[in-house]
Amino acid sequence: MFSVGDKVVYPMHGAGVVESIEEKEVLGSRQNYYVLKFSAGEMKVMIPMDNAYQIGLRGIIDKNELAKVYEILKEPTEGNSANWNRRYTDNLEKIKSGDIIEIAQVVKNLMQRSNEKGLSAGEKKMLESAQRMLISEVGLVEGIDITEASELVENCLC
Repeated sequence: MFSVGDKVVYPMHGAGVVESIEEKEVLGSRQNYYVLKFSAGEMKVMIPMDNAYQIGLRGIIDKNELAKVYEILKEPTEGNSANWNRRYTDNLEKIKSGDIIEIAQVVKNLMQRSNEKGLSAGEKKMLESAQRMLISEVGLVEGIDITEASELVENCLC
């Protein structure tokens, strides 16, 4: 269970802060909702508290785990499948997991592929989404804004 002010990650959207907890009536049923405000953009999302665990809402990582993320971004890239469909499916599964380590691998692999061969439109969109999620969590863990977090991630990839 999270409290107002907690920093959390919502898979496929990124990191944000629990801005409030509100009771709402939806389809005749009253439920409590987390209201999340995301650090990237002005988007707010309401998540039923009863379903938060099932949809993968989690607290942000700590500094030790962030060090692992930086290591992954700096490591040489593993060989990726040459098959576009298989590569896309594998990367999408990693992103949907909400696991920051998996997302960092997707960012690293797609950035390298982009530099070497270019990306399809679908992979470009996937890279943007994975970067947004990674950068938003790095920013909250480090206590820096999105621009600084983006530069930090970019420097790790060089």
